[in-house]
Amino acid sequence: MMNVYIPKQYRMNHDEAVQMMKSYPFALLITVDEQRPLATHIPLEIREEEGEIYATGHIAYGNIQKKTLDHNRDVLLIFQGPHAYISSSWYEREEVPTWDYLAVHAYGTSRVLEKDELKSALDSMLKRYESHRENGRLWETFDPELLEREMKGIVGFEIEITSIEAAV
Repeated sequence: MMNVYIPKQYRMNHDEAVQMMKSYPFALLITVDEQRPLATHIPLEIREEEGEIYATGHIAYGNIQKKTLDHNRDVLLIFQGPHAYISSSWYEREEVPTWDYLAVHAYGTSRVLEKDELKSALDSMLKRYESHRENGRLWETFDPELLEREMKGIVGFEIEITSIEAAV
């Protein structure tokens, strides 16, 4: 059963959806506490292992959403790609205007990362965003005391993605 209405002709296949998540890794993390939905915009690392898909990221320790991340089976990640207004004037026959977009809704189960797992996730993220830069800063180039101090201010998590719905 689909949670998002996507007409058949606009459904993205699984492999395209995973590639889109990797290409546009800044997502909206949505969970629910006892009272209301909580959402945080965050960059994620997407990886595939033995047929499974995982999203890894971190949020500030002061973010109340951290309380919803350990063993939560109802996590939603929303990835958004390019989007644009489509004018009626562009059609050869009369049509109504619309909005064209790429979006992936990924559902899954989250867990909080242990310290060593968090270090590995942060190292991976630095490699992705810094290694191609002329003076890129990688994990090993930082003062270890600074890293230890900064890690106390975040909570790392991993989401095993169990279901994907995507529109193109």
